[in-house]
Amino acid sequence: MTPGVGQIILIAFVVLLLFGGKKIPELMKGLGKGMKEFKDASKGEDESDNRDRKND
Repeated sequence: MTPGVGQIILIAFVVLLLFGGKKIPELMKGLGKGMKEFKDASKGEDESDNRDRKND
């Protein structure tokens, strides 16, 4: 069920039409920041869980 090359190209073309060439880098930058924040937050929760377990 993974998309093929043709489908990926079609999706990229539709995104380009909807947002324009200038907006795409801004969207990708925002997506990258969001992913980084999510990873940092999940890593922080794991570290606090480990500290709680060590104190028990």
